[in-house]
Amino acid sequence: MEKNLKGVKTEILHNLIMENRAKLSVSGVEDVESYNEEEIILHTQMDTLVIMGCDLKINKLSVDTGEVAIEGNVDSLRYITSSKNRGSLFSRIFK
Repeated sequence: MEKNLKGVKTEILHNLIMENRAKLSVSGVEDVESYNEEEIILHTQMDTLVIMGCDLKINKLSVDTGEVAIEGNVDSLRYITSSKNRGSLFSRIFK
């Protein structure tokens, strides 16, 4: 859960659905940083998602719903936590 500007809790919606390492559906996407046949970098509501593989292609990209459909041979999925989401060292120590 996350608070919006008015202090009301809103739910973070981010899901991954992979079928046979050949099709990947991702929701909660805010931005596509870069993509090529071997790597796709997506900024999601949670963190940055790096998708590695070969013959990767984006079949569907909906800016309105934040959904991306990818096809190809998926080798790995990796999240990179950005420092803005983690907070400062002191804020993490004194939670």
